[in-house]
Amino acid sequence: MVPEAEVRDVLDELQRLRARVPLLSGALAASTDGLVLAHDTPGVEAEGVAALTAAALGVSIRMTDATGRGGFRELLVRGGSGYIATYAAGSSAVLTLLAEDRINVGRLHLEGRRAGARIGELVDTALERVERPAAAATRAAPPRPATAPDRALPQRPT
Repeated sequence: MVPEAEVRDVLDELQRLRARVPLLSGALAASTDGLVLAHDTPGVEAEGVAALTAAALGVSIRMTDATGRGGFRELLVRGGSGYIATYAAGSSAVLTLLAEDRINVGRLHLEGRRAGARIGELVDTALERVERPAAAATRAAPPRPATAPDRALPQRPT
């Protein structure tokens, strides 16, 4: 899980992105398995979008693998009244942007890629810090003596 300080940094990045690109109607950062990290999505259920993003990501990864196009980078969906763009954000997160139909798609990609890279750095760095102490604690713990499964541990006399 990403620590609260980094979640706040991710939310700040989403809000700055929305301020830079006025035709964005929502921005969401999620783990690759569909858990919301941070969102600025007025009027949209963030948990549902994160879950759908994870499903679309799974299909996209399979498509890039099957066609030999390399690792997943981005996905763009155009609906009748706007766009949904999803960008890789480091090794364990994705950025999904909701945009109005009038948006300049080139600008959407430029800003989305930059924000995805920044969010990826924040999330990956936070996860490394969280995992590093846990791994060190596991290595530092003395091994526990094994007991034979058919022998009971000694009991204190009563």
